[in-house]
Amino acid sequence: MTDLKRALGEAVEAAFAAEGLPVELARVTPSDRPDLADFQSNGALAAAKRVGKNPREIALAVAERLKDDPRIAAVEVAGPGFVNLKVSEAALAARAAAIAADARAGAELVAGPRKVLVDYGGPNVAKPMHVGHLRSSIIGECIKRLYRFRGDEVVGDAHFGDWGYQMGLLIGAVGDEDPEIKALVEGLNASGDAQSAPPEAFTRVTLADLDRLYPLAAARGKAEPDYRDRARKLTAELQAKSAGSYLLWRQFAKVTQTALERDFHALGVDFDLWKGESDVDPLIPGMVADLDAKGLLVDDQGARIVRVSREGDKRELPPLLVVSSEGSAMYGTTDLATILDRQQGFGPDLVIYCVDQRQADHFEIVFRAAYLAGYAEEGQLEHIGFGTMNGTDGKPFKTREGGVLKLNDLIEMARTKARERLHEAGLGENLPPEEFEDIAGKVAVAALKFADLQNFRGTSYVFDLDRFTSFEGKTGPYLLYQAVRIKSVLRKAEAEGARGGDVAVAEPAERDLALTLDAFESALAEAYDKKAPNAVAEHAYRLSQSFSRFYAACPILQAEPDVRASRLTLAAATLKQLELALDVLGVTVPARM
Repeated sequence: MTDLKRALGEAVEAAFAAEGLPVELARVTPSDRPDLADFQSNGALAAAKRVGKNPREIALAVAERLKDDPRIAAVEVAGPGFVNLKVSEAALAARAAAIAADARAGAELVAGPRKVLVDYGGPNVAKPMHVGHLRSSIIGECIKRLYRFRGDEVVGDAHFGDWGYQMGLLIGAVGDEDPEIKALVEGLNASGDAQSAPPEAFTRVTLADLDRLYPLAAARGKAEPDYRDRARKLTAELQAKSAGSYLLWRQFAKVTQTALERDFHALGVDFDLWKGESDVDPLIPGMVADLDAKGLLVDDQGARIVRVSREGDKRELPPLLVVSSEGSAMYGTTDLATILDRQQGFGPDLVIYCVDQRQADHFEIVFRAAYLAGYAEEGQLEHIGFGTMNGTDGKPFKTREGGVLKLNDLIEMARTKARERLHEAGLGENLPPEEFEDIAGKVAVAALKFADLQNFRGTSYVFDLDRFTSFEGKTGPYLLYQAVRIKSVLRKAEAEGARGGDVAVAEPAERDLALTLDAFESALAEAYDKKAPNAVAEHAYRLSQSFSRFYAACPILQAEPDVRASRLTLAAATLKQLELALDVLGVTVPARM
């Protein structure tokens, strides 16, 4: 099922070809002046430079070849050579009817589906998630859903940070605070079994303890060489699965996972794989030996590195540190082993890393090492970075006290504000308390997700909870309200025995809605190609606006039977497409408000 933009593009290409002009210039885009035309082609201007002709003469010749196309109600040449196209009512009605009848509401599948793995979330064991994890979780979840919706086989991986230097810091810090735990760790390290049950004393350690201790330990690690060296040795002991360190680490992981599952679930984020750095630890010795055998490992001041800089680099990239001077695997080592693990376990055609833009150099280093080692092909690994979520002061979002805001606290803030907004709007007042709470949760998630996804991922944005939870303007709650409004209209129609029927497009608001419905496939294709969910968010907002204008200008239930049937079909098609778009964004529409 071809969208109108593509169909008209093919018609213009045929006209260019018939005139002996380069068909790659025959591009059709939505009109800059929708009051004059639906679509336009500016290719005559570029073609004129190629063939040395007057652009207006070229445009007139192209227009002459298009004038009898039944899909085109009018074709006009404007200015120096712009070809303006207005779609016929019959073509618009046929396209809208096809979208209404299609389970995917006009969305197509990719021609060659791939196996794609999306690495996002990236929480660290022993630390609660904070607002810095919000963008990775929201954008990564949307990319996973988008690629899956387009027909790819997609796996989402949380990729926990659970095996590095920070674990050594915390093992030491917990032991310093609790001498009994310290003695147990040391005793088990000397003679214990890493598969035995953890001592009861270890269960005293809570996530709150770890959250409190980590900043203190990290600061000491930076300031005190001896403290840092001890943490590195404890990290090496953990990675060697010394019983005490390993069993205490398992307690860290247990209390963290409980909180992670709560926060991810509240955001509507889920993973197919809940793997961490620890899962690839068994691969590291063999991988190090393989890198050595391939001549890639270089000894450097007691450490072992892989040099990844290339001739022609504008700046020299640091090497990948594979084995530290203390003998422990590093952050980049586990990332490299994870690439190998994914190749062996899933065999992805593409791995997308949805991680903060500030990690760009790290991933470039790891990717180059993977290409050198033959663990991936050039271009198979892609880092899609994102900017920061800032407060109204333009600085990274903080608490009023200046600390990092925990993600769970932000979610609760959004829920509280959603309840207030619902009460202000007089929505949900007569619903059971459980349903009202469910709706408030959906409104909060819609506010958080749409606030983020409406921006191109590479940019930073200002987070304003008051504005983003409004039911007016370009917000997630506004989109939910429009979808629920359509559901209400369709329920009333069903109660009255009214049904959808053949589509007729006559009124300007009907034309606008049909054209907006047609644009869904283009928005999805752009989002997919550029890995930019904002294209889908923008389409969902424009569709909601278009339906709002249609609803105001074109009475549905009060119209005479044939017109009512047509408008009910348009309303049902809008709801289906809007819900699909919102589902790609990770937003769920309630049944009512």
